[in-house]
Amino acid sequence: MVAETRLSKDMFIYPYFVMPGKKKKDSYPSMPGIHRFTVDELLKDVEKGLKSGVNKLLLFGVGEKKSPDAASLYNKNSIVCQSVKALKKEFGEEVLLITDVCLCSGTDHGHCGIVEDSRVKNDRSVEILAKISLSHAESGADMVAPSDMMDGRVAAIRNVLDEKGLEETGIMSYATKFASAYYGPFRDLADSSPQFGDRSTYQQDFRNGREAMKEAMLDENEGADILMVKPALAYLDVITNLRANTLLPIACYSVSGEYAMVKAAAAKNWVDEKRIVIENMHAFARAGANIIITYHTRDLLEKQWL
Repeated sequence: MVAETRLSKDMFIYPYFVMPGKKKKDSYPSMPGIHRFTVDELLKDVEKGLKSGVNKLLLFGVGEKKSPDAASLYNKNSIVCQSVKALKKEFGEEVLLITDVCLCSGTDHGHCGIVEDSRVKNDRSVEILAKISLSHAESGADMVAPSDMMDGRVAAIRNVLDEKGLEETGIMSYATKFASAYYGPFRDLADSSPQFGDRSTYQQDFRNGREAMKEAMLDENEGADILMVKPALAYLDVITNLRANTLLPIACYSVSGEYAMVKAAAAKNWVDEKRIVIENMHAFARAGANIIITYHTRDLLEKQWL
């Protein structure tokens, strides 16, 4: 009765990985229970999840042709566009579809932006990100989520969407995405590891909390509808500080490394999986997040842990 923090199933978003092909569902040891799906298999899995209330989905496209300018990602027949169209045709407004927008899965070098002379070109990258966002929105996405951390991309995406009459398409900005070691298992599924260097020149320095606020406020001023902190578990202070500085909804992304550590420890019977997951989710909400993106969503809802 006197609990200060409460969780609701409406808070949770479940990530999906979609790939070209048919009748395929790939699994990965580093992410137990998480798969890459072809569109036909995706529809089956989403239908199953809807029965327990898994109705807010974050889509990542993988397996597209790679090139220096990630052209396959803004093709109107990209795997993400195909998935959005198929899901909306099958389930309509039963599902809220959010699409990840980045270049790393489509560039031959694995970086989140266009690279020239071994440097990431911010403004050129922003142009491509806007094209990708437009293709997703025109396919029926309810919201786009730029995860690249290029400067100015929220404003560019908002302008392009508005010009095309897509004012109602929301933007959930990865406002403070840190250069983190917690992303390792994700890169197994997304095939998005950089081929040289790292992402520390454009992702957030994990030592800098005040800079994180600056990045988030810039995205708010550019027109973001939701601000995200990623990762979540090691950055609760950032979530709390952001809550104190904005009236926008705040999302946090409990990333692949967080999920994999819990699953690995639970498999060894070193922790009580249900209890530790519930504790982590309450920590995110207590810190100030009212939207939680987590790979634990299916367990939370299907096993009725809430």
